[in-house]
Amino acid sequence: MKKYLLVILSLVFFSSCKIGEKYTKIETDMPDTYIGYAQDTACWAELEWWEIYADTNLRNLINNTLENNKDMKIAVAKVKEMAVRKKIDYADFFPKIDGKAYAQNEGLNYGGDSYKNDFEFGVKANIAWELDLWGNLRWANDVAIAEYLSSVEGQRALMMSLVAEVAENYFELIALDNELTIVKQTLKAREEGAKLAKIRFEGGVTSETSYQQAQLEYAKTATLIPDLEKKIAIKENEILALSGCYPQHIARINIQENVTLPDSIPVGLPSDLLERRPDVRMAEQQLIVANAKVGLTYTNMFPRIALTTDLGFETDEFATILSSPMFFIGANLLSPVFNMGKNRAKYKAQIAVYEQECYRYEKTVMSAFYDVMNALVEFDKIKEIYEARLLLQQSAKVTMDLAQLQYINGVIGYLDVLDAQRNYFDAQISLSNAYRDKQITMVKLYKALGGGWNE
Repeated sequence: MKKYLLVILSLVFFSSCKIGEKYTKIETDMPDTYIGYAQDTACWAELEWWEIYADTNLRNLINNTLENNKDMKIAVAKVKEMAVRKKIDYADFFPKIDGKAYAQNEGLNYGGDSYKNDFEFGVKANIAWELDLWGNLRWANDVAIAEYLSSVEGQRALMMSLVAEVAENYFELIALDNELTIVKQTLKAREEGAKLAKIRFEGGVTSETSYQQAQLEYAKTATLIPDLEKKIAIKENEILALSGCYPQHIARINIQENVTLPDSIPVGLPSDLLERRPDVRMAEQQLIVANAKVGLTYTNMFPRIALTTDLGFETDEFATILSSPMFFIGANLLSPVFNMGKNRAKYKAQIAVYEQECYRYEKTVMSAFYDVMNALVEFDKIKEIYEARLLLQQSAKVTMDLAQLQYINGVIGYLDVLDAQRNYFDAQISLSNAYRDKQITMVKLYKALGGGWNE
């Protein structure tokens, strides 16, 4: 027994070896700052999403979405699954113990003339333990841990996307409401214009062409209403589908024309994205998985040793079973001898998988960097766009009012009035979209910086 124990202790000592390359973080060569922007250690994304979105209606929609969205529920269940699977791989480090109790009768008749019954009763515990000589089990455990952490980051990345998606759709819905209001106001003005053109035509002041043109513009404007109502209904359904609800009215405010953007927003350093953005952290965990699988396939090329032990009682008479102890100790060596290079091919293939994950991680990091850069460009330019469209809308309004006055006084024809009205209508819609884009720009920048997933 002492010899057996000495052998076991020796094997356990050697099992502390773990061969394979340990994961090291990849250098991404990211710029130190965002090009054209000052270095700033603070980051706007550190604020919680409910601090960013002050609208109570929007907050309720986001809360409902995070609680009821089906993809989010799937992601939560996935995290639970990977947490349990991690425990499964961790359990392989410890001995496996099985118990059995049996009674059997074996009939023997050697030579054909000496039949006899051979009864046997037994109660046994079987202990099996694979020694982790080369780190095979530890690499498998590393895979399980990284896959679990990847699922956690995947859930966070989904949450970040859902917060941004709900907010963006909400602001688009408000903009559609505002556009519908503009169209209805324009339709009413077209109706009044058509009535005036009819009076002037019947009074012989203008030709029928002007009257028919006014009727045409009225009809064209009227066709816009059902199309916008359709878009509004579909947009509402998109938001409700995200929040896991069936169709219902969505409470919302009118468009906020007084939205002002700050002159600058602290965006932190590009290197912060490696820790701030959950999609980047998820990509790194997938890289760790691939690296651990390289170690796993490498150790599979070496021998594996498993110890087995049977302890218990065994006898041919049930009455004497407790006074009939038995034990068995053995060791199994499983070593690949010849398989046409299958294990080595698996190892080389996994190295190629790891190389792919390296490039995929670098691509994710670069994509995150450009997400921020593009969002910053939009943030800088939307203020100029808004000011230009506001000036356009104001000028178009003045021009239209003057054209209507000149038409009444007979200075210009009705076609000139219609041109001025069209320009004013287009300027109103353009300005409404600028209101919307100011809010959506903030949504995109907040998401690009990695905000929206902390709870």
